[in-house]
Amino acid sequence: MKPGKATTGKSITAGGAGKFYEEPIDPYLPGVGNRGYRVSRYELDLTYKVASNRLAGKATVTAATTQARTKFAFDLSQSLAVSKVSVNGTRAAKYAHQNGKLTVTPAQKIPSGGALSVTVQYAGTPKPVRGPWGEVGWEELSEGAIVASQPNGAASWFPCDDHPSSKASYQISITTDSPYHVVANGALVRKQVRASHTTWVYEQSEPMASYLATVQIGPYERRRVATNTPVVMHAVLPQRLRTRFDHDFARQPEMMETFIRLFGPYPFADYTVVVTDDELEIPVEAQGISVFGANHCDGRRGSERLVAHELAHQWFGNSLTLGAWRHIWLHEGFACYAEWLWSENSGGPTAREIAAQVHRTQSGLPYDLVLGDPGPTLMFDDRVYKRGALTVHALRTELGDDNFFALLHEWTAKYRYGTVTTEDFTDLAAHYSDRSLRPLWDGWLVGRTLPALRDV
Repeated sequence: MKPGKATTGKSITAGGAGKFYEEPIDPYLPGVGNRGYRVSRYELDLTYKVASNRLAGKATVTAATTQARTKFAFDLSQSLAVSKVSVNGTRAAKYAHQNGKLTVTPAQKIPSGGALSVTVQYAGTPKPVRGPWGEVGWEELSEGAIVASQPNGAASWFPCDDHPSSKASYQISITTDSPYHVVANGALVRKQVRASHTTWVYEQSEPMASYLATVQIGPYERRRVATNTPVVMHAVLPQRLRTRFDHDFARQPEMMETFIRLFGPYPFADYTVVVTDDELEIPVEAQGISVFGANHCDGRRGSERLVAHELAHQWFGNSLTLGAWRHIWLHEGFACYAEWLWSENSGGPTAREIAAQVHRTQSGLPYDLVLGDPGPTLMFDDRVYKRGALTVHALRTELGDDNFFALLHEWTAKYRYGTVTTEDFTDLAAHYSDRSLRPLWDGWLVGRTLPALRDV
């Protein structure tokens, strides 16, 4: 699915009764995403009370219409109650909020290509969105909050077009109790203390998918962790974890330099690692930010491969974002392979050695997964990560290092801040090989059986 195509789709007359059924934008998440407009910007003005887990917000969504419609819909959890909606400056607009959809009816029909500015006031107790992959979205911590929205949790805290192909700029303003530190995507452009409350305003200018938007609130301190790297890097964490962090994440600046050399320029202005005071099962990616749990600071660098994985997502997932969830291997396969590349470039086992070991393990697992279209149930299966990385390694073997890394540089440059598909990647890769890569793609992306590795 190319950029922008998620806003169009087929309408099918049902039963001749004049009713229309629209095919899902993404069959992996059939209830998510909306048609008729393309968002260019979100402005979120939020107030959060930590003790009571109470969120109040005003969201202004700026978009251009792609179809002439009488109604427009946004994804928004039923945990949040809407109190007022306005469209293009009108004092009020009709709306309905049911089944996770906020449907807005402007006073006048807006033509295709028209300006659409919708302001929504809402409040409630934010809760994660439940789904086949667990709970995602806004979640309470022991002291504070964490937002981890992949794949459909953004609607747990603001009205949005919650599909990864819908990328926009953001301004996120959060007012909360002054003892707490707040992190959101982008640059901190303003911080204002008023008695017992502090307002933090962040500006994310590069286009961002809604699931990558985040707010992290906790009893944290913030400091710069590297001064001699090409990218400004910060750590935000509880003071008690500082010593362990300094050891466990010490090689992160070297990791950044390695990935810039292998993948191309880092796509954002800076990079922040947040470590929560709570334990987390897995780290969390967001645009320009990675979030780890206290358990990932063990004083033994036990999670360093995950540090590499989350950093790599800034290229593969955040700057280059899949156009539909069936292309998930473009995120996780490349991020997993980045773990192997870091090992190879930091004195550990080579990618070839790791690939051989992983291939042996994968060969003993069920062959019921198609990597290029794993289906919604399996899209976060560990085999997508591991077989995805094996696919990248197989391509590297086929192309040779010079062509392979030249391909990665062009891939990250050509689609910087854009939306990508498997077809985009395979088409680009074809320019780096004198022979057809179709057998490689058919074996690794289409077939269920695990192909052999040529170099092991």
